[in-house]
Amino acid sequence: MGGELGTELLLDAYSHGIFPWPYSDDEPIVWCSPDPRAIIEWSNFRPSRRALRRLRSGEFTATIDRDFQGVMQACSEGPGREEGTWITPNMLHAYARLHEQGHAHSVEVWNGGAIVGGVYGVAIGGVFSAESMFHRTRDASTAALSHLVAHLAASGYGLLDIQQWTPHTGRLGATEIPRTDYLRRVAKFVDRPVPFGSKLQGDPQSLRP
Repeated sequence: MGGELGTELLLDAYSHGIFPWPYSDDEPIVWCSPDPRAIIEWSNFRPSRRALRRLRSGEFTATIDRDFQGVMQACSEGPGREEGTWITPNMLHAYARLHEQGHAHSVEVWNGGAIVGGVYGVAIGGVFSAESMFHRTRDASTAALSHLVAHLAASGYGLLDIQQWTPHTGRLGATEIPRTDYLRRVAKFVDRPVPFGSKLQGDPQSLRP
């Protein structure tokens, strides 16, 4: 517990499988490394048939880093977070700095000119740690995650960390592995020279339910 949300400390933490989880900006920061750890393997990711139909219909379009702070803000205001969220003002500022320095990224999903879903996280080497996602219309968060998975796989990433398993991510194919296995995988991929890029790679429409 404790410390500040500085860029150097955040990058060091993520490089060792640790992430911050503050309860408020008035309390010491809690740093977490859960056991087991939830991840998404490229081959296990399975969007629902309905979500894939909407992806293939052309209803949604997706971008990278077009509105990082907007995605974070929307994640902080999502359903179930009305009484509080770990995405505090200090977290918003800290991750905005990470984004400005090229370490944090977002995928946005649009319907017309409106942002309807998104996901953001931290990229270090070949490891991407997804922090949160949101939706304003059905299947938009799944569309964002589908684009992220396809992009990471096509770009040469080796690990997608989602921190904790939930029933929703479980339905999408997320699995849990022991922390020791997770840390071995972080150590294997964290120094891989993989740029996140500015354009989406891969084809989420090729994913299978």
